[in-house]
Amino acid sequence: MAFIIYDIILLVLFAIFISVFLYTRKKNLKKEGLLFLYRTSWGIKLINYVGEKYTKTLKILSYVSIGLGYCLMISVFYFFYTILKIYISRPDVVSAIKVPPIMPLIPYIDKMVPGLPEFYFTYWIVILAIIAITHEFAHGIFAAYNKIKIKTTGFGFFPFFLPVFLAAFVELDEEKMKTKSKISQMAILSAGTFANVLTAILFFIIMWLFFSLAFAPAGVVFDDYSYAFVAISGITSINNVSLINPDYEDIIPLIENTTFNEIKTQDKNYIGVKGFSGDKEFIVLYDDAPAIKSELTGAITTINNNKITSIENLGIELDKYSPGEKINIITKINNENGAYEIVLGENPQKENSAWLGIGFISRESKGILGKVSEIVSSFKEPNVYYEPKFNGWSLFIYNLLWWIVLISISVALVNMLPVGIFDGGRFFYLTILGITKSEKKAEKSFKFMTYFFLFLLLVLMILWAWHLI
Repeated sequence: MAFIIYDIILLVLFAIFISVFLYTRKKNLKKEGLLFLYRTSWGIKLINYVGEKYTKTLKILSYVSIGLGYCLMISVFYFFYTILKIYISRPDVVSAIKVPPIMPLIPYIDKMVPGLPEFYFTYWIVILAIIAITHEFAHGIFAAYNKIKIKTTGFGFFPFFLPVFLAAFVELDEEKMKTKSKISQMAILSAGTFANVLTAILFFIIMWLFFSLAFAPAGVVFDDYSYAFVAISGITSINNVSLINPDYEDIIPLIENTTFNEIKTQDKNYIGVKGFSGDKEFIVLYDDAPAIKSELTGAITTINNNKITSIENLGIELDKYSPGEKINIITKINNENGAYEIVLGENPQKENSAWLGIGFISRESKGILGKVSEIVSSFKEPNVYYEPKFNGWSLFIYNLLWWIVLISISVALVNMLPVGIFDGGRFFYLTILGITKSEKKAEKSFKFMTYFFLFLLLVLMILWAWHLI
């Protein structure tokens, strides 16, 4: 039976359990805003113990937490700038994604967003426990260090959904907190995101170690077939139709809606069309190469029974052969093997050298988010297919760890949005108050920033809807 069946059963059982639990303890349940809150005293003794015992360490970490809070807030501004630029300048990308810019992280979101690893309910509940509890306990620990009473702890859920959509909280003495210094308040506010970042770092290390133990390189994944940019005016024929100094409008009717099109220039033959330049002066053509003619797909795992584990290894193996020699390639795609018998061509850039005709894209990370993504995947060789050693369990555990790291970083970033409902809102208010010494200016700046980001979200939603029409 597929795991998703067990996962759905667990989801139903968990919903029933939470419903019964809340109904039998409804005296402790109270509606506040959009949430129903269940208050308890769980963990208060532990929070107070840590906050009162490790005062020297927490004093140092208070400044680290505040500094990290500012870094995350700056990253949020950059993130919104990047996303807005993409939505304005790259409608093709937005249309291809087909996912709204505001989307709650719910179980099975991978079914709606292509390319994401599976996101089971099992993952969701485990990640919620790890991230929410560490986030809220960090708030409580820094509050206890600053001699602020922890009233209650507990969890809440949204009444509009099944009672599995939970949230954790630590209720502080807000009046007491307002009497503390701005530095103390900011340390408490940023403590949750600090805990999220520490969680991301810890589980990244675990993920790295687990991946090295549970996966092994077993093939090479190529990005595309070999192609070249050609001036449209230089094309002499398409599918045996002769052309003289053609333009974009001349060649469109001659290109068939198939994989292969015979296209010739004065000095070279091509076999298919990849696309056009923005000014429609150039056409991107696939070379008449063995890989595309054989419709080679999947990760290349062996050549003539020799294992391929890296791009370098692939190059060394191909160098053993000469143009015109026949090789047998085994590939893997969707856990199924494919077999190909291919006659190698001659490399157009290296005489007497065997040529398969596949390409690899050089991926250079740019900006903060690009560098974060590069670090998160740094233990993986680019374009290498990794095979799990322990069947499905390797991928199951790895995906869980991957989601923990990703969501930890996401929660840390979102929580530092300078918007009223997040910790970043109050954090921003206290920053402006410290700079201007004016509560009136701080309040106006806080309201402006809240409405500004809400406006940006509205703009993104409108652009997303517009691009889908």
